[in-house]
Amino acid sequence: MVADRFSHVTDWVFDLDNTLYPPSARLFDQIEVRMTDWVMRTLGVDRAEADRLRAKYWKSHGTTLAGLIEVHGIDPDGYMHEVHDISFDPLDPDPVLAGHIGALPGRRIVYTNGSESYARKVLTARGLDGLFDAVYGVEHAGYQPKPRRAAFDAVFAIDGLDPTTSAMFEDDPRNLAVPHTLGMRTVHVAPEPHVADHIHHHTDDLSAFLSQLGGLARADKAPTS
Repeated sequence: MVADRFSHVTDWVFDLDNTLYPPSARLFDQIEVRMTDWVMRTLGVDRAEADRLRAKYWKSHGTTLAGLIEVHGIDPDGYMHEVHDISFDPLDPDPVLAGHIGALPGRRIVYTNGSESYARKVLTARGLDGLFDAVYGVEHAGYQPKPRRAAFDAVFAIDGLDPTTSAMFEDDPRNLAVPHTLGMRTVHVAPEPHVADHIHHHTDDLSAFLSQLGGLARADKAPTS
């Protein structure tokens, strides 16, 4: 049974975008437009070049933001505020997902390459606010992004999390490599599977997957934030 493979887990770590809401919401369509506009204006390049740099930095640096910081020395706070100033209307509350997350034993955490403030807006729109003990954004890792080991080390140190008793849920398979190395149980959440040694499970339906864990013993501790 799937639940047997999670019987040791006391900390549940969830990515945000395209993990706690479906890719069909297409929030990143909005974000990518704002990212491209920001790069065009700040670096003085045309749209084609801005799109090229955005994709190049995502691939080579982990996120577009990391490339902009390390290559161009940009101020991350202004960038993050602007690119996440989007409409959350495409998101609907998901009480079924909320119920399954709330039933997980132990601590429940969000860790995103976005900002904490953006993450909390998404959680509110999805009806998931109040379910998590902590919400961490890229700023908590000093703007080092997943999939870098330094990013996970920084956030997990702040949280006091023990990876060997934790599970990680992510849509980007790159971001599960370090969690696997650290001893976490890894779950790839995406429409299509990605076969790799560092991925233990795949699901295209997070609610359905979490429903299989319903038999795990509940912990007494409730979320505090």
